[in-house]
Amino acid sequence: MRKSPDRTDFVPATAAGAAPLAAPLSRRGMLLGGLGIGGLALAGRPVHAQGAAQKPAEIKLGIATYLSGPASVFGVPARQAADMLFDELNAAGGIAGVKVRPIFVDEGPGVDHFVGEYRRLVQSEGVQMIFAGISSADCLACAPLADELKRPTLLWDCGTQRIFEDGSYSYAYRPQANATPEVLAALLYLLKMKPDFRSLAVVNQDYAWGRDSWEIWRTGMNTLKPGVRVSAELFPRFGATDFSSEITRLLALRPDVIFSTSWGGDLDTFIRQAADRKLFERSTFVLPLAESSLERVGKTLPAGHIIGARGDHWFLHPSPADAEKLKNFTENYRKRFNSYPIYATHHMAQAVSAMKAGYEKAIAAKGGQWPTDAELTAAFRGLTFPSLTGSVTIREDGQGLEDQLIGTTTHSDRYPFAVMTDMVVFPAASVTTPVGQKSTDWLKGLKPDVLEKMPQPVAFR
Repeated sequence: MRKSPDRTDFVPATAAGAAPLAAPLSRRGMLLGGLGIGGLALAGRPVHAQGAAQKPAEIKLGIATYLSGPASVFGVPARQAADMLFDELNAAGGIAGVKVRPIFVDEGPGVDHFVGEYRRLVQSEGVQMIFAGISSADCLACAPLADELKRPTLLWDCGTQRIFEDGSYSYAYRPQANATPEVLAALLYLLKMKPDFRSLAVVNQDYAWGRDSWEIWRTGMNTLKPGVRVSAELFPRFGATDFSSEITRLLALRPDVIFSTSWGGDLDTFIRQAADRKLFERSTFVLPLAESSLERVGKTLPAGHIIGARGDHWFLHPSPADAEKLKNFTENYRKRFNSYPIYATHHMAQAVSAMKAGYEKAIAAKGGQWPTDAELTAAFRGLTFPSLTGSVTIREDGQGLEDQLIGTTTHSDRYPFAVMTDMVVFPAASVTTPVGQKSTDWLKGLKPDVLEKMPQPVAFR
């Protein structure tokens, strides 16, 4: 691996295997119980965290992503984006003259391993900040850890809405959306574009994200289109490689719509196996996370199905705030890694942008002096920062507001994979649960006129 003075470290997994993302709430309590408080929680922390801060020689940043297992098809591009962006940031002088050194850890071995790695990054490595993580189970575990260890943490990709709806944290923030807008936007798009469906089946990964996203969809659907028959609720294990039994059942049931928030290697495999057995010809698929699979599955994914990008992350975005910025990122990423950037790379870019903006805000508020951990974390509340396609604002509850882009697949001679047409960009505030409310309660109060406010679709050009 290429080395430079601004070194990027990878700390390999210490646990064997790639355990599924299991039962986050019950396991979280067990895991946190062994962490201790007081002096133990502060072990290995720099002196500046407790008193006057000294400007460091470097900013050490822990980054958790999937570097192994089927989810690595998503996690590795995120690491690549981080490497590229920090190379560029450090070449420009870093943050207030301080360069950033990322230290990567692998989420692949599971939540137990991740919690241990989070604690080690803080107590042994002395990182000043952590980006965590892709897994919803990991984020549910680390948000309270961030407060216990008093380490600013950006939840750079995980989707579960429960983090800030069920808890309140001072050191954890999310610089992107959560499951509710990501799923609701896809539901609204389906109701507007193909409103006559009468039956639906779900095929989601069996862990926090899969269960939460189905609850959001079902609640919104029952509110806006009551009476839809749920033909099947299928939850294959995370990391499954054979969907033959699920596909056989779906072929027999013939639901009008098949909804799946699966992602990574699981989704790639499901798409290929479903295409082989012509399931796409029987039902309309709604795949809110499929943007990240498009290049990998090629034109195996047929035209006419609904996909999303977990935000407005798309290299062919119909109306980016800064078209040149998006173009440059796309071209630079392609030149360096020989593939198109997927939404994981956008989420990583947003975390980097939020980190830089947060430091700059905290330093400015302190008259140019270096902030303490507490001063830095406070800067993220209410922070607005640029993304590759627009801007994101972190609310007072720690949740980011991010627009959502949904479209329909089409094929073009210009690309060897499906692209989006009839694209709709939903404003963040229109699809995000308000502060202080639970998503399921808010969704039950939606009115049909929400469809009338939906922006007009934009065709692929």
